[in-house]
Amino acid sequence: MNSGRILIIDDEDSIRRLLGQILRLENYEVFEAETAQQGREILGQEIISVVVTDVLLPDANGVDLVAELKHKYPDIEIVVITAFGTIEGGVAAMRNGAFDYITKGDDDDRIVLTIEKAEEKASLRRQVRELQRRIESKVEFSKLIGKSESFSTAIELAKKVAQTDTTVLLLGETGTGKELFAEAIHRSSKRREKPFIAINCSAIPRDLQESELFGHKKGTFTGATQDKVGLFEEAHTGTIFLDEIGDMTPETQTKLLRAIETKTITRLGETKPRSVDIRIIAATNVNLREAIEEKRFREDLYYRLNGFTVFLPALRERQDDIELLALHFTMLYADQFKKNVTGMSEEFKQLLKKHRWTGNIRELKNAIERSVLLAPTEVLTPDLLPEEIRIAPTYANGEAPTLDQLERQHIIKVLKQAANNKTQAAKMLGIGTATLYRKLKEYGIA
Repeated sequence: MNSGRILIIDDEDSIRRLLGQILRLENYEVFEAETAQQGREILGQEIISVVVTDVLLPDANGVDLVAELKHKYPDIEIVVITAFGTIEGGVAAMRNGAFDYITKGDDDDRIVLTIEKAEEKASLRRQVRELQRRIESKVEFSKLIGKSESFSTAIELAKKVAQTDTTVLLLGETGTGKELFAEAIHRSSKRREKPFIAINCSAIPRDLQESELFGHKKGTFTGATQDKVGLFEEAHTGTIFLDEIGDMTPETQTKLLRAIETKTITRLGETKPRSVDIRIIAATNVNLREAIEEKRFREDLYYRLNGFTVFLPALRERQDDIELLALHFTMLYADQFKKNVTGMSEEFKQLLKKHRWTGNIRELKNAIERSVLLAPTEVLTPDLLPEEIRIAPTYANGEAPTLDQLERQHIIKVLKQAANNKTQAAKMLGIGTATLYRKLKEYGIA
């Protein structure tokens, strides 16, 4: 079944409507425009595979339009049709990037076949571009490093759910590799050749979240100078990864819930919904139960997202994996920095294993990058590590700290980093402001 999206630009109503009707019978989604300007507006709003344009348009020459559209939308294929075909016109159209040049009346029987071939070429180009974009960072489960029991359990669960279209919720602390897991799930699914769009909700200004995710119509708000295709539409037929979903605004949460339930989205400023076929993977380091209690997160959305939950263990719970990961990063950065670093001293390894790793894999990766960059010899030694890893916290009684002691110390550290801004500190800790105030009182932190 065809699933391409075709735009016909022709000011002759009878031809445009007849061709549109024929293509719809072939299961294409068809858009129609009478002028070049209307065509440009549709291309700014929709993801189109093939444009079919007449040569003589009220406001443009179709042959010149080919060059303009191919420059702006290189993945689109363009078929030029004309009632007065000439060799010169055909040569010019093909030189400008047209897929084919067809004369009305003489070539009617091959118009649909030509459009079908053009759509196949456009689809193949999109797939190649996507593969090229991902070739350096392609992530599969075999590329995820770790042998600890908790990590292996997470991988097995993710492998099982990857084969379905079930919505997945990844839970874990910051830096545990949630995006890598999300991409591995996508790469192991039936949507593997389709787009994978990763979004960090906390990185999008709150007043722009709806626009970025769902798109907007020109003039909807100040600064909306043109129509915008949202990331949900960009991810059509593929997977969308919503990281830090706990930072999503209430308004955006409502629209996300509707998108999940109806498989449609509505751009800001519009009333007509648009169908989207996507698989959703969400992630957070926030306790969503607490967020629900504090009225910061919708309970009904939580249950929609919580179709299948995978817990990603913290690095301190993966003692068996620390050395493996450190060695992997050592080789990675030795190659990147063109340095002859081949290993780690025993003291270096022991310090890595003793550290609490509140930043998890991301913190470990940064520590190894720094060490390799500074390394004067082939072996990494303790003096190359950041001070907070080399010098473990000391306690008056000399005993190992309790979890409460460690949490108290971490909260104080984050408060200092946030200049005592409670709201910012709560966000850095991944908890609600009310929860932070409760812990300040519990631990007697002034």
